[in-house]
Amino acid sequence: MSAAWLIVLGAILFFIAYRYYGVFLEKQIFKVNPDNPTPAHALEDGIDYVPAKAPVLFGHHFASIAGAGPIVGPISAAVFGWLPVALWIVLGSIFVGGVHDFGSLLASVRHEGKSIGQIVLKNVGKRGQVLFLLFSWLALVLVVAVFSILVMQTFVAVPAVATTSLLFMVLAVGFGLAVYRYAVPLRQATVIGVILLFLCVWLGIEFPLVLSSTGWILIIMVYIFVASVLPVWILLQPRDYLNSFLLYATVIAGALGLIIGRPPIQLPAFTSFYTKAGGYLFPMLFITVACGAVSGFHSLVSSGTSSKQVDNERDTKFIGYGAMLVEGLVALLALATVGILTTQGYAETLQKMGGPSGLYAAGIGHFMSYLGIPVTFGTTFGALALNAFCLTSLDTATRLGRYAFEEFFTDRVPALANRYIATIVTVAFAGALALSGQWQKIWPIFGASNQLLAGLSLLAVSVWLLTLGSSNKPTVIPMVFMFCATLAGLVLQAKANLIAAKPNYLLGLTAVALVILAIFLIIEAGRVLFKPKSVC
Repeated sequence: MSAAWLIVLGAILFFIAYRYYGVFLEKQIFKVNPDNPTPAHALEDGIDYVPAKAPVLFGHHFASIAGAGPIVGPISAAVFGWLPVALWIVLGSIFVGGVHDFGSLLASVRHEGKSIGQIVLKNVGKRGQVLFLLFSWLALVLVVAVFSILVMQTFVAVPAVATTSLLFMVLAVGFGLAVYRYAVPLRQATVIGVILLFLCVWLGIEFPLVLSSTGWILIIMVYIFVASVLPVWILLQPRDYLNSFLLYATVIAGALGLIIGRPPIQLPAFTSFYTKAGGYLFPMLFITVACGAVSGFHSLVSSGTSSKQVDNERDTKFIGYGAMLVEGLVALLALATVGILTTQGYAETLQKMGGPSGLYAAGIGHFMSYLGIPVTFGTTFGALALNAFCLTSLDTATRLGRYAFEEFFTDRVPALANRYIATIVTVAFAGALALSGQWQKIWPIFGASNQLLAGLSLLAVSVWLLTLGSSNKPTVIPMVFMFCATLAGLVLQAKANLIAAKPNYLLGLTAVALVILAIFLIIEAGRVLFKPKSVC
């Protein structure tokens, strides 16, 4: 079987899902109303609340949610074989991840662009909000730590990527000023911006920047602090928008090369329900694939930055549901890069390339070679695209961590609700984990907490749907499954870290804390969910 069928069949199924299931959700479940004013207009402040055209916001949202998750996750989960991974990516994206992202985005738009924590407060209660904010902040610290390590590793391994990434930041500021301060039309600014984007790629290859691992971690921490406190229009939104073209180009070129070259799948369709590297298929498959099928981080992006920029409610299906399906395609492409390898080749390439990120870059280089593009250039391009989106997720996650911290302390210790203090605390905790350099140990707990956060967000959306008088079965059914898989995964991770020959108490106790917070929040929200009451 050709690996190209993974992309072709996936694209067909995703198109059908968007056309039919997406419309069903839009009209019958979430009841989208284009006439409703959005928070971006009602609360516009020029910092966080800024109306954005649908293509621009799609670029920001997609770039923010993509990151390394849909690439590292499927490649790591391939130890179970390519078939269960592919099935979960497709079914998860359509019936779990897409529903989760669409629902959390629209729910936030209907709640003045406020976070899922505020939605929990209104529909569940104060205790529920406190538990959710604590859980989401811990999960975001893990996100920042994991992606910081992955960015650092790429900068060290491919110095050209470091130079290009720094130039991207300067370009983004110029793009933001051109569009929002000097009223340059979006189309013209985009053409110029994309040309300069690829110029930055060339300059990076010509002038690579070499620093130590510790040096890069410290620079990354400074960058995400600055990105978190700046107005969204000057760096975050334009950089995400421009970066999205880089990922589009990578996915299109990789997919076309895959279809033209038609390399066969050599990895076994299924290996075993238990592997030494991956653990038990249930629950670890559904945790390891992470953002390739569903991600709680997406709900924080949807209700943290994206909902504050939605121009019209009719854009929410395109941005929420559509972006998740495109991310599913990215995950299938990542799976194809490992699917063309034998079991032995998979293990050897992982070791040779320094992990899933390197394997993905090598696979993209191989696919692009079928288009006549040199393998070396294609590999560098793949690494650059992956790293650009890791950075995008990083600065978005830091900003969301800041929001959660501020929201928690606003009514308790107002002095700590300052955006600079909130950002410093978030960056400090994440930096401490990142300096350990042990992404392999952090990833499973990140995956479990991230997927459990998705279950909690689905819980919040399910309760909100009761107030609309809508059926919440499309959110309740995936919610129950995510709770079963992720709570089991966190318990296993807590055990593995606390009872190991060399215990890691920081990660083990973090897993325990996440389990306890989640259980209490489920109990709190369950009282409302299973005993419906009218809400004004």
